[in-house]
Amino acid sequence: MGGNIVLIGMPGCGKSTIGKRLAERLDMEFCGIDEYIEKKEARTISDIFNYGEEYFREIEKKAVVEVSKIHPRVIATGGGVVLNYCNIRALRENGIIIFIDRNLDDILSDVDISGRPLLKKGKGQLRILYEDRIELYKKYCDIQILNDKGIDQVVDEIIEAIRDKEHGRGTENTD
Repeated sequence: MGGNIVLIGMPGCGKSTIGKRLAERLDMEFCGIDEYIEKKEARTISDIFNYGEEYFREIEKKAVVEVSKIHPRVIATGGGVVLNYCNIRALRENGIIIFIDRNLDDILSDVDISGRPLLKKGKGQLRILYEDRIELYKKYCDIQILNDKGIDQVVDEIIEAIRDKEHGRGTENTD
């Protein structure tokens, strides 16, 4: 596992939580793109979104390029990173992309929408985002992991799936 491990998926699917545990287990650095942006810009994602989503996506694109050049690390992306193929290309250059798939009803039952600008109109927005993005997550991932168990079990599945892929045993998305 010499390259980056990149986690994509819906807001609330567990990318950051799983990513931190995965980085810990593999003795790798963890980087959350949103946190990286906030630190670099010295303002919150919500503040940046006040200038519009397009403005945020430009900042996000630059951050993705910067973050993806340093490896090995575990990278948790923002949910909308898949909306720009330039992001996927940069992330794939030094990494393997894993879609953390979580049942939408489970996300809706426990997602905290505060601090999530695209969900400020309420949790119903999440369903719209899901419908807009689900096929992109599936299309761009190298591995698909269902987050329907405990964190340690999901992390174990990710590690096993990466090892299988590296050894040519798993070439398709897995559930």
